[in-house]
Amino acid sequence: MNKLALAFITVLTLASTHTIAAGDAAQGQAKAATCIGCHGVNGNSVVPSFPKLAGQSEAYLLKQLRDFKSGARVDAMMAGMVAPLTDTDMANLSAYYAAQTVTQGVAKKDANIALGEKIYRGGKKDTGVTACIACHGPQGKGIPSAGFPALSSQHATYVATQLKAFRQDSINAQTGDSQPSRTNDYEGMMINFTKSLTNAEIDAVSEYISGLH
Repeated sequence: MNKLALAFITVLTLASTHTIAAGDAAQGQAKAATCIGCHGVNGNSVVPSFPKLAGQSEAYLLKQLRDFKSGARVDAMMAGMVAPLTDTDMANLSAYYAAQTVTQGVAKKDANIALGEKIYRGGKKDTGVTACIACHGPQGKGIPSAGFPALSSQHATYVATQLKAFRQDSINAQTGDSQPSRTNDYEGMMINFTKSLTNAEIDAVSEYISGLH
């Protein structure tokens, strides 16, 4: 079975089992006052290193907040921010940001969009990298019912940082190093996807994603 077919089977499995969060967006808006400094008004960050949260899947946002709180996803700043939050607080924040509209992103004019599109839509057959489109959709809207996040219009800088963090786990395993990495993806799917990507390929697909809408 090829990797693309396996990815679709995984999507169907997750869609049938994934539980969508149910928070109160109005209460989440009040709680979001402390998030504006990094994530911007209505969840549209203007700083490329901080992600846009607007329009992201409610369930995905809640999972990330829970992972920051439990330590499954490591980030010192976010760990401090979520420490005082209850699960209800996190559900409400997730509902609020999911209800907002993301501002459209624009890829850099000098970016290698052709390479980024090739990887996003076709993967890398020579190294077995699955196409991003399988889980994140043709327009980068994600598959909320399966827990796969929207990528469309996200800052390229942030996307590249996360892809490199996933890749770092494979590098650590090969070298015995202990550099910071990200490992809170489902069944290591993103770790597997990124392990053979070069920096140039990561930058290209990140720019393509930023302008995808």
